Formats: sequence, structure tokens, C-alpha cells
Amino acid sequence: MGLGVLDDKNLQHVPGTATLEDLTEPHTSNPHHANVKHGKDGIILVPQPSDDPRDPLNWPLWRRDLITGILCLLSVIASTLSPLLAANTLTLTLYFETSFTNIALLTGYHLLGVGIAGFIFVASARVWGKRHLYLIGTIIIIISSAWGGASGDGNAEATLVGVQRRKRLYNSLLAARFFQGIGLAPFEALVNASVGDLYFVHERGLRMALSNLSLFGGAFFTPVIDGKLTSTLGWQWSFYLLAIFAAAMLPLVILFVPETTYTRADSLNTDIARTTPNNAEYYKPSSHELQPPSPGTSSPSNPTPTPTTAPALLSRANLSPFNGRHTPTPFLKLLLRPFPLFLHPGILWASLIQGTLIGWTVLIGIVLAAIMLGPPLFFNEVQTGYMYTGAFVGALLGFVLAGLLSDSSVKWLTKRNGGVYEPEFRMLLVFPQLVFGCAGLYGFGITASDTWRYGWFWPDFFFGLEVMGMVLGAVASALYIVDAHRDIAVEGFTCLLVFKNIFSFGLTFSGYNWLVQGGIRPVFMIISSVQVVVCCTTVLMCEFGSLTPGLFFKDEADDEADVFGKKNRSFFARHDILGMLNLR
Repeated sequence: MGLGVLDDKNLQHVPGTATLEDLTEPHTSNPHHANVKHGKDGIILVPQPSDDPRDPLNWPLWRRDLITGILCLLSVIASTLSPLLAANTLTLTLYFETSFTNIALLTGYHLLGVGIAGFIFVASARVWGKRHLYLIGTIIIIISSAWGGASGDGNAEATLVGVQRRKRLYNSLLAARFFQGIGLAPFEALVNASVGDLYFVHERGLRMALSNLSLFGGAFFTPVIDGKLTSTLGWQWSFYLLAIFAAAMLPLVILFVPETTYTRADSLNTDIARTTPNNAEYYKPSSHELQPPSPGTSSPSNPTPTPTTAPALLSRANLSPFNGRHTPTPFLKLLLRPFPLFLHPGILWASLIQGTLIGWTVLIGIVLAAIMLGPPLFFNEVQTGYMYTGAFVGALLGFVLAGLLSDSSVKWLTKRNGGVYEPEFRMLLVFPQLVFGCAGLYGFGITASDTWRYGWFWPDFFFGLEVMGMVLGAVASALYIVDAHRDIAVEGFTCLLVFKNIFSFGLTFSGYNWLVQGGIRPVFMIISSVQVVVCCTTVLMCEFGSLTPGLFFKDEADDEADVFGKKNRSFFARHDILGMLNLR
């Protein structure tokens, strides 16, 4: 057992475990250890890059960072869609003459659109790659944002708009919000997976923190300026400006974001190899995977011939929305793949770690305006928007802490573990998530329930702590999925996307009524305690436990195996859920 990660007796090399340093004893699970490629600092490159210049791992670092930077900028724009109406709750309630719950549903149906589209887009990404989805998502954001802005009567007063017309305008805005969710889905589901495509294990931490800051941190700066924008130009311009900014980014996506999906030979994917002590593979390519690929495509077992030079940055190959099929698996089968992965402990853990705290963040956003609009503060939409300053600062601090800890801690733990890297090392970030995130939830519940005593500062302060914990948890879960289950990372991120958005959608229905009926403090004490329990499940994933895999499946080969941590990865490599259901 290394650093609290229980070793496995069934597989000599467990998927996710990797050697990051050149050891005196070769890593016996890799028959090509003598010829492995190293980075400039001597670290063994995981996964191993191919000799193909089209392999993204062979591209210059500046080019990979340029792609990541553009995707992060687009993610900032896309992520502003979710909290776009957070500061305008009262304005829209009066404009459409409807309830707070109906205004909350403008966010709820947006999140539902993200969750539904995620399944379809991820299957499409498996078949045709990710580039076309980034293009489609950007175009949908442009159109739906212009549509949302047009779902209003300019500067007309709400009292001058007929009841039936207000209802039609509300339904139009509701539909626009749903399609905005569809446009957001490719970025929530695939940007982190693209980071996994573009970087080696030891390079991912800081970039993954940046991508998560873009996806989550940018969302909290939106209400800060949106309230002022609404009071000055009207709420419709929140939508129009998003359409303008997304349209400005579209040429950058077309020109500088090529396809990042690349199929390498199995022997190069050293991080997802699975071998027994006698080097027998548990997972072998199926018959269709062993067939020669069609022109323009490749398969893990039979890659396309290696060209001598990489396509130019603005070549026809890089500008094309598609570069062929990446798998012969039928689209419908890929569409169903994420569903059974909710039974996978690693994927379920990541969904809970990321999704629950994001859901509570959405809950705070739903009720924040209602809390601050009443006595004794009587905030308007501008002041309510400024309340998100604490959340934005918390997101920045979470990014800084995640960036400092993610890669440096992994390298330190790997050295302590004899040069062997385990994906469970990424779970270290959950402990500051527990401290900051849960303290923020408890503190917000206590202070927001008594603004006569605590004013606006302390609820804002604890909101910032909660968001800081949320960013740390998002980075931890994303890194774990990419490192431990890279072969199903796209489906894993789909599970995260669906869980957090469906969970948040449910909270938009009931969250406001919870607080009205149960009180702010009692409700937040309950959800804070739930979050503590969720964070503590990380201990089970790191070590401990003699539970048998019979909790999920019966394993006759090892009665003492553990479903958690490294043994979890070994068990589900030998008992492949997708393979059992013929979805592999």
C-alpha cells in the first residue's frame, strides 16, 4: 500500500496508475520501458506520444496553450449564461408579473437544456470528435442570446404590455434559455476532456484549474456587472452583448481550434493499460476494432500511416469541422454509454463531489435576491449584483489554490510513492473543499438568516468561501476522471454534467419554497451537513475498507478486494460495466 492507496493483487498494472519518474527497476507492465519518451525535466511522459506529428501531444506547447486559451475564453462567455438573470429577479418578476419560482425556472430550464444536450453531444464527440461541437455550440449561443434579448419590449414599462403578450414573451424567453443551455453543453461537457487530449499527466493540473475557473469563476462575475447593465440599458442587453461577444469569438474557434481527438496505439496509452501479473490483457480489442480503418480514420489497433509533417495551423485539415470517424461503434450505443456509469463508484464519487456543491451554489443564487431585496437591506438589482463580488473572489482564490496544489502535490506524493503516480493523489484537493466549502455553507445559512445583525458583508464573505470550495471540488473531480478513467473520460464528464444540471434544475423548482417554509438557517444547516458527508466519502476512495465488490458485482477471484480507490479501478477494469452491457 502506497500513501494510503491500497494495492491490488489481480492486476500488475491498474488503469490510471502511471510511472512519472525513471526508476531503477523498470515498470514491468510496460514492455517498451527501455524506449519510453521523457520530458525535458526527466519525467516519463504519460501517455506516451506517438511519432505522428498530428498527435496533439507532439504539438508545441504554445499551440496547445493557444487552443486551451481560446476554449477557456469561450467557456467564460458560455458560463455567463447560467447566472445571467441572477441579479434581475425582481426586475423580471415585475416585468412579466409572475412569481419568483417562475423566474427561477428561467434558469432551471436552461440547466435542463444543458443536461439533455450533454448526452447527444458527447456521443457525437465520440464518433466525429469535438471541434464541430464547439462550432455548433458557439453558433447556438449567438442565435439563442439574440432571441432572448428580443423576448422583451425594449424600454416599454411592464404595465403597458398586455397580459397575453407578457405570457408569450415569457414563454419565448423560456425557450431561448433552454437553447442557451444547449449551446453551453459542449463547453461544460468537453473542455476538460480536451485538456486531457492536449497535455501529459504532469501538465494537466494548472490547465484543468484554469478551465474550471473559466467554466465556474466567470459565471460569478456576470451578476456583478449585469445588475448595473440592467439599470442602465435594460435586461435585454445582457443577452445582446453575449451574442456580440460570442460572435467575435467564432472566427477564433474556426481558425485556431483544430480537432484534439486522436487515436493512439494501445501500447502508448500507458495510463489506461490493464495487465495481470503475467501481462495478460483483460480488455482486448473487439473484432471490429481489429478491422482496417476506413480512409481518413484510425483505430487503436491499426493507426493510419504516419505523415512526415504536421498540417499547417490554417490548413484545410485543421479548418474542416470533421476529420473522419473516430470509432466504428454505432451512435445509439454511444448515446447509452453514460447511463450505466452512474453505477461506477469513481464516476459516482466525482458526480457527487462536483455536482452537490454546484447545486447549493445555484440555490444560493436563486434565493440571494429575495433575501437582499427585503428588510433591512432593501437592495436593488445593482446592489444585488454586487453581492456576487465575494463569489467571484472566491472562485479566483480557489483557482490559485488548485493551481498551486494540483501538480506540485502530485509530484511530491509521487516521489514519496517511489515514483509511481496514483490518480487518488488528486483527491487531496477535496480536503480544502471540505474546509472552505462547508464552512461557507454553514456561515451563509447563519448570517443570511439574520441580516439585521450581520448585514450584507458576512453572507457575501461566506458565499465566497462556498464558491472557493466548489472550484476546488470541480478541479479534483475533473482531474481524477481524466487521470483514472481517461478511456471513458468523455462519458464521465457527461455524468457530471447531467447530475449537476438535473440536480440544480430540481432545486430551482423547490429551493425557494424550502426556505419560505423551513427557514433559511435550518435548511442550510441540513444541506451543509449533507455536503460534509459527501466530502467524507473521499476517505473511502483513498484507502480503508474491506467491503467486497459483491456490493456491485460478485467477484469469485478475490473475496478480499475493495471497491474503492485503486482496487475499485482494478475491479471495474476486470468487470467492465460497458463491456457487460455490450456498450464498449
